[in-house]
Amino acid sequence: MEVCYFLLVHCDDTHSAVDPTLLEAAARDIQGPTPGLTRFVIHLPAALPASDPLSKTHASGPCCVLQWYFDDLGWLETALQANGAMHRIVDRITNAAEVNLTFAQQAMAVRPFAPPNPGDAAPRAERCTYLVSYEGEAEDFNAWLSHYITHHPPLMAQLPGIRELEIYTRLDYRSGLTMPRATAMQRNKVVFDTPAALAAALASPIRAHMKQDFNTFPPYSGPTPHFPMRSIYGNLDPT
Repeated sequence: MEVCYFLLVHCDDTHSAVDPTLLEAAARDIQGPTPGLTRFVIHLPAALPASDPLSKTHASGPCCVLQWYFDDLGWLETALQANGAMHRIVDRITNAAEVNLTFAQQAMAVRPFAPPNPGDAAPRAERCTYLVSYEGEAEDFNAWLSHYITHHPPLMAQLPGIRELEIYTRLDYRSGLTMPRATAMQRNKVVFDTPAALAAALASPIRAHMKQDFNTFPPYSGPTPHFPMRSIYGNLDPT
């Protein structure tokens, strides 16, 4: 199963932004010497033309989320060891940023679901993503996940204009990075071509059906923040 490493970056000054060219340059540093790395995505906050009618955007969201995908957990753990690829990325971002940053890390299993209309076969350099995290705990995680995987992705896949759909569940992993570990029980992302396409999907009747299903989930307590993000896709082609 493919695994994904989330590096969550928060700015102490919520009115400041991190230079996306800095992040992309830092992420590209790992493409050559990092075995098992298959792709990476840089997420930066995005403004939507209309707010989500059924969920509130959290003001304390990350100023950046970086995702690195590996085809094996062992390769990820190698990249996470002291002085490894991820350590170099964090150091470069920290040293170059003009604001104070705090980091959190989490490794998760990737559960992809194919939407009916993924769009052009050619990869896009940028899209718009809705990131969701379940920060609390389910009373019975097996019951929760069984219900969720059975019922929710088929609804999510019907969102108009959806291009990608992934669900992530947490993993135990070794890391040489001393930053705190995020402990989200689950994360999701739905991806669209533009902020306008995401806003239209959130206002569609399918979103109401998803909310109805949400109300039937097995018992869960905790926040579920939703963040619209501008997603920059990295190119791992060494040429």
